[in-house]
Amino acid sequence: MGDGVLITIEGIDGCGKSTQAALLCEALVARGLPVGPAGAPGTVLREPGGTPAGEAVRDILLHGPDSLAPWTETMLYAAARAELVARVLRPGLAAGRVLVLDRYIDSSLAYQGYARGLGIDAVLAVNAPAVGDAMPALTVVLAVAPATGLGRATGVRDRIEREGIALQRRVADGFAELARRFPQRIRLVDGERPVAAVAADVTALVAPLVEGRGV
Repeated sequence: MGDGVLITIEGIDGCGKSTQAALLCEALVARGLPVGPAGAPGTVLREPGGTPAGEAVRDILLHGPDSLAPWTETMLYAAARAELVARVLRPGLAAGRVLVLDRYIDSSLAYQGYARGLGIDAVLAVNAPAVGDAMPALTVVLAVAPATGLGRATGVRDRIEREGIALQRRVADGFAELARRFPQRIRLVDGERPVAAVAADVTALVAPLVEGRGV
């Protein structure tokens, strides 16, 4: 995978992932690091999305029919992920870039594997061919109460947000389980605090890892 580093930001809906991912990119750029894809330096990548095919799948997943079967949902996420890995993540990591990704494989494990009841190991196995060795060096999970996350939602809710707090509670439990399973990679950060305080903790986790690898 070259000398690049992949960092992922995870959590339930409304946990502040997008905000914190953008602030992390800004902090790493300020340190002179090569952040984001070469064609869009300084930018955050997102899942599902990040490629034309991935964005089309995103529209189905977030704004399509409410009646998608859990395995259909899982396979669509895996397909979008395979395209992102092949077209963006592998080339970026091979070129020594620092890639910050808003959601990745752990979202599938928490949402479909745990919350939907498909099984973490089963969903991991489905995603293995898509991801290969393009696993995050570090995953930051922003921990917030489900009521806090839903309370932060603005505008029209997407298909998954419309399922309400019961799903988000199961997803939060799923992320907690993943943190227990993969403690070397996954770090929980209290996302209930002010944005600047959360950002400082996220940067403190990521910066030494990236700089220690000589990127």
